[in-house]
Amino acid sequence: MLSRLLLCCLMLLALVVVISAWTEPPDARNVVPATRREVVFWHFWGGEDRTVVEAVVDRFNASQDEHFVRAIAMPGNNLDMKLFMAITGGDPPDVINQDDPIMADWAERGALLPLDEVASDSEIDALQKWLVPAANRLGTYRGRMYALCNGLDIRALYYNKTVLDQYGLQPPKSIDDLDEIAAATTVIQPDGRVVRFGYLPDARRLWAWGIVFGGEFDDDETGEVTLASRPIVEALAWMVSYRDRYGAAEVAAFRQGDQSLPGKTFPLLAGRYTMLMDGQWRVRDIVAAQREQRRAGQVVVEYGVCPLPFPPAGRPRAGWVNGNFFLVPRGAKNPAGAWEFMKFWSGFGGHEANAAQTCVAGGWIPVSTAVADQPTFRDYLQREPLFATFVELAAEPHQIPTPVMPGAAYFQRTVNDAAATAMYVEAAPDAKQLLEQAASRIQAHLDRNASRGER
Repeated sequence: MLSRLLLCCLMLLALVVVISAWTEPPDARNVVPATRREVVFWHFWGGEDRTVVEAVVDRFNASQDEHFVRAIAMPGNNLDMKLFMAITGGDPPDVINQDDPIMADWAERGALLPLDEVASDSEIDALQKWLVPAANRLGTYRGRMYALCNGLDIRALYYNKTVLDQYGLQPPKSIDDLDEIAAATTVIQPDGRVVRFGYLPDARRLWAWGIVFGGEFDDDETGEVTLASRPIVEALAWMVSYRDRYGAAEVAAFRQGDQSLPGKTFPLLAGRYTMLMDGQWRVRDIVAAQREQRRAGQVVVEYGVCPLPFPPAGRPRAGWVNGNFFLVPRGAKNPAGAWEFMKFWSGFGGHEANAAQTCVAGGWIPVSTAVADQPTFRDYLQREPLFATFVELAAEPHQIPTPVMPGAAYFQRTVNDAAATAMYVEAAPDAKQLLEQAASRIQAHLDRNASRGER
């Protein structure tokens, strides 16, 4: 009885949130002209990014006279509950932007329109050729496109060039190079405390290293979980070698120290590492830090970025990718308008110049080389050469996302938990055993979903 009451309260709360979002007093930009068809757009952006989003919406609304997008910020958790409440109530948005691995779950539950029900077959064929491989993979489930990516997130290896120059070292190209530079540039006090790691694997980045070492986390054909395959085991064992060298307690404490930095300080900028894997959004942090050093008359620390180093049997220019993507909920009142807005933002269908402007404003990676080749974006890359490496990597075939399947979020959490145990627990089982245990849990979860008709 209590659980039912709690569920009812949660549903009521979600309904209140949805209704309040829909009934906010509109500002001038959200007043829909009588001659246009409204496109209701839910998104999660806030802060500076929200300004960029609103600018895209304004440009779209000014670009034609048939549709009019009304943007509604829906930050926070439980977006799925809010969406399903809206669908159940017969009043879903026309388009949503999301960045969590939920597309397959929502598609399996019948909450999404596949894009071939929104666009023509010829458009879908052209879109698949236009997108880079990673964007295609992120948007496709069971052979059908359900999502259109509008920006990609790529990981690469940042390095402190000033430190490497002091040691007479070049950026790493292989795992052996990485290990040697890490050992040479790690600074340890006489009491054994590490004050700077040359490199320290992050438990959350097994997704990237597993791919770099030559692995895949699932079999696209069979749906089998292949987490415990040899390349991924080797990747985790290599990561654990750093724990063995420095001690689990020291590694865990150092990582905890990263979380104690003020705000969202990039730990590389705090001098805690010589090399660190992260995404393209950190370029903005580096540029701001160097600008401040110049303003203060300080020596400017130089940084670089390179593709992830790989072992002899691994993959060059490989890694883990995710991104932002558009979804059209089933029951949308204006899917045609949603599709036009999606194309306008992503750049497909002749809108490449607009997409280039959007990517520059947001510091986002285009989902097509046709956008990246626009003069506006090329000029941006000339000004921000570190960003160019990420854009080049985005077009590579071995930038691979979390498996696109129902239960992907559980898959991702379970892998991260296994890697964290390996990295931060002294007496943890070996890499193979941990990954076999994780794979067994994931497969059981997927099988339970399948037996309930959710896969």
